[in-house]
Amino acid sequence: MDDHRPAGPGDWPADLYAWTGGLALAAALTHPPLPAAAGTILLAAALHSLAAWPIQLYRRRYERASMSELRALVATVVIAGGLLTALAPVSRVIPLLGGAAALTAMVAIRWTRLARRPSRASEGVPVLIYGAGAAGHRLLRAMSRDPHCRYRPVGFLDDDPHKRRMRICGIPVLGGRGALRAAFAATGAEGVIFAVRNEDGSLLRTLRRDLSNISGYFLKVLPSLDASLDLDQVRDVQLADLLGRRQIETDLAAIGDYLTGRRVLVTGAGGSIGSELCRQLHRFAPAELMMLDRDESALHAVQLSIHGRALLDDPSLILADLRDAATIRRVFEDRRPEVVFHAAALKHLTLLERHPAEALQTNVLGTLNVLEAAAATGVRRLVNISTDKAAAPTSVLGYSKRITERLTAHHGFLNVRFGNVLGSRGSVVTAFRAQIAQGGPVTVTSPDVTRYFMTIPEAVELVIQAAAIGSGGEALVLDMGSPVRIADLARQLIGDAPVEIVFTGLRPGEKLHEELFAPGEADVRPLHPLISHVRVPPLDPPLARALRGDGAALVGAMADLCVVPAAPAIAAPALPDLETAARTS
Repeated sequence: MDDHRPAGPGDWPADLYAWTGGLALAAALTHPPLPAAAGTILLAAALHSLAAWPIQLYRRRYERASMSELRALVATVVIAGGLLTALAPVSRVIPLLGGAAALTAMVAIRWTRLARRPSRASEGVPVLIYGAGAAGHRLLRAMSRDPHCRYRPVGFLDDDPHKRRMRICGIPVLGGRGALRAAFAATGAEGVIFAVRNEDGSLLRTLRRDLSNISGYFLKVLPSLDASLDLDQVRDVQLADLLGRRQIETDLAAIGDYLTGRRVLVTGAGGSIGSELCRQLHRFAPAELMMLDRDESALHAVQLSIHGRALLDDPSLILADLRDAATIRRVFEDRRPEVVFHAAALKHLTLLERHPAEALQTNVLGTLNVLEAAAATGVRRLVNISTDKAAAPTSVLGYSKRITERLTAHHGFLNVRFGNVLGSRGSVVTAFRAQIAQGGPVTVTSPDVTRYFMTIPEAVELVIQAAAIGSGGEALVLDMGSPVRIADLARQLIGDAPVEIVFTGLRPGEKLHEELFAPGEADVRPLHPLISHVRVPPLDPPLARALRGDGAALVGAMADLCVVPAAPAIAAPALPDLETAARTS
């Protein structure tokens, strides 16, 4: 067990006393001249101090009584002892015996202090830590270091049978998930803190279900388990935890060069993705951040979230409609953006099935207006925000977004494709919560339907990352983790509430399971472990401009533009008839 308080200058006098005692004991056994013995003790103090300086033994680098401090202590004593053997005016036996005795005393002093450290047995809320791996170790050390920690660890739980009956820093591993009741009874714990890294959410969901069968106990999570672990982050379980959305590690500072000092434009800036893009882009100090939307209230909200005020008199706010090609062209000519994130789109699948002409006007032709204005004014980098419904599309939404991917590729710009985001306006999570608040029922299309989910911040972070590493003509597909069964999502949100789930059946255009890759697209990740690169076949813009009408005819025409015609076969040249050639000759 270790103290975790850093070793500091206060340990230095005690170690010099240890040298004094050790050398005095060795001198008493060998009887050297008294002046020589006294000189050896003074020399040992000087050599130990010199050896400890480069090792930083007394500069608060090591946790007291830890293995790292023990190694540093042994190295210091060995170096000082070796030099003392060569320089001291006494028999070599004295430095060797004295050094061994001194080291033993130094270790004993540290462990004695540790044993006498005041116990926190009666302080803090007793808790079990679920996970006896590296994350659990780090959480325990953080609790030990913090004298004001509101939690007190009394036991570990871990499903690994090899960890049974282990003690980690004196705290026992009491068993796995099946030992919950016994562990609560044995320790008096009042709850569990979940400390398992890189889980897909299923284990946390199972643990929460098990705890719900044992009333009176809480479950907390610590989402961040990095070196700067902060116990204030311990919080209640959130939906993203249950879905297994891990903490992504993206070094945004290292890839922000294309944003800092640049003129950046975001379309759809008032939407869920667009507004989060604006908030994150603002951190990179662009020369100008232009926020374009046709919804004035949404622009007001995003400006308020970034600056804390929203007077609507800032030229960074641009009120415009993508469908107005002349206005969009004028915005690009006047403001000259260098980087564009195109997040504006209609996205409700069922509504667009009924109004395909709206999908054409906004998603297809509106995007084409942006692409053509960007190309005409020399935009250096444009990112079109796409959706997983564009991969092997079966709906109007999917057709319109696949067409925009192809148009973007034609203009040499970049697409980024991902699925549903948690908490966005109009998302299934928002709908479920509203239905639960009204007492139900919660409507789900099918008990087997699944979807991919991301949190809004992680989706935007990866979009910014993707824009730095992608090249024109590509679609970058963000890693969405494992698909989530929507019925399970509804049950997690309902919890213990008496709310019924009603299955309504799949609606026109809906898939049972979404796909991230179209047929023929391979999952290749050459530059980032969470971003796949696929090539997108370009589409000639006049074909999109030629789309007309509404209803089934328009839907069919849009679907046709999503299909890439096979390359025509090249006929082999006819071989000459050798017999005829011989006769004519």
